[in-house]
Amino acid sequence: MPMQNLFHFDNSYARLPELFYARLQPATPNAPSMVVFNHALAHTLELNAEHLDSPYGAAILSGKVMPEGATPIAQAYAGHQYGHFTMLGDGRAMLLGEHISRSVGRVDIQLKGSGRTAFSRSGDGMAALGPMLREYLISEAMHALGIPTTRSLAVVATGDPVLRDGLLPGAVLTRVASSHLRVGTFEYLARLGDVASLRLLANYAIQRHYPAEAVAENPYLGLLAAVAERQAQLIAQWQRVGFIHGVMNTDNMAISGETIDYGPCAFMDSYDPATVFSSIDRHGRYAYANQPIIAQWNIARFAEALLPLLHADQHKAIGLAENVIDTFRQRYEQHWLEAMRAKLGLFNREDGDAQLAGTLLAWMHSSKADFTNSFRALSSPAFLHGQEDAAMPWLAPWRARLTRQNEPLTTAAHHMDAHNPAVIPRNHRVEEALHAATHGDMALFHALLNILQHP
Repeated sequence: MPMQNLFHFDNSYARLPELFYARLQPATPNAPSMVVFNHALAHTLELNAEHLDSPYGAAILSGKVMPEGATPIAQAYAGHQYGHFTMLGDGRAMLLGEHISRSVGRVDIQLKGSGRTAFSRSGDGMAALGPMLREYLISEAMHALGIPTTRSLAVVATGDPVLRDGLLPGAVLTRVASSHLRVGTFEYLARLGDVASLRLLANYAIQRHYPAEAVAENPYLGLLAAVAERQAQLIAQWQRVGFIHGVMNTDNMAISGETIDYGPCAFMDSYDPATVFSSIDRHGRYAYANQPIIAQWNIARFAEALLPLLHADQHKAIGLAENVIDTFRQRYEQHWLEAMRAKLGLFNREDGDAQLAGTLLAWMHSSKADFTNSFRALSSPAFLHGQEDAAMPWLAPWRARLTRQNEPLTTAAHHMDAHNPAVIPRNHRVEEALHAATHGDMALFHALLNILQHP
């Protein structure tokens, strides 16, 4: 197939100073082959799916062939990992460029697992097939649930093994994101003490994600508040479906408000606020109940990085930052309560709604009830019409609450079904599909993906 311009690249980040990134060439995989390709996403991005879902496309989406207009770079950033600051960077990822489409606008096209970079340190820069398929599966499930997320365009097998606990098949994921600007990107420049570059990055972020703040009285304070608002919305959506990120380090918090980096993550089965899905998170720092707290902590680190831009007087800059940080909990609780009202079929607002939701969650915790199934069951006739009171006393006040609104019970049931998924990526189902896929059988993966795309 002849070379052609498959992407409409305009690489604004690569036009920033090279302090922000390192130029590179990816490793050359031995025998790239397409494992899974996202035709729906390609259509949304106005890409030629026929040409990309091909051996030629596999060569491009593995890094073996550079498409026209690409400017391959690895982005520099830092991060607080489990509370400890570290200078990082893309150790196994390469930003091909920024694709422009009429329907979506500007998005990053990134290859994950494409080889060593200047930031790899002792790592090999490669990725195994299983984790790349996991990110594809979970990110597409999150998208189907209406939760802001990076997307997965493709997973390509490299034909080369990677050494982890043993030899595993290697792969490259193509990740699509509004950008890969992280809290850690700002922390990186702040730690270098380069205020001019920090200002340049902040101006870039405002222009790319929050252009309305460019004309604000204090654009950088506006940027801080806008990111806090997006994160409050995002975490409330995670909590709505029982999603646990697992590694909420500051380098995994995108300022766009998208979910990024699906390493150790999962959806809760039995409701327990202390649930953790990372084997190294032994103290539960990133447990389900702590996600709003950690998000606020991460916003505080973002604010610290922005301090030189908020005000020339450091004392006043700290005061301005604290005012925004202090609003986070209120922002989050507002979005969480709106999500819970939707899950409970409530259209209007009453002062006791937070307590009503909290009482249900407390019952679910003590009863070890399944988070997803319990909410989904509420729209069934048995629960709506009073046949389960003895088993669940909470139902009576909830039904009384439903009667204090104009919408009929059938409308409330439809509303609940629209906000309470019937299916989620259950851990054991995901593991079954990934195990089969890494042994050459993709049937379970595609079956599960199809179900998760209609939750």
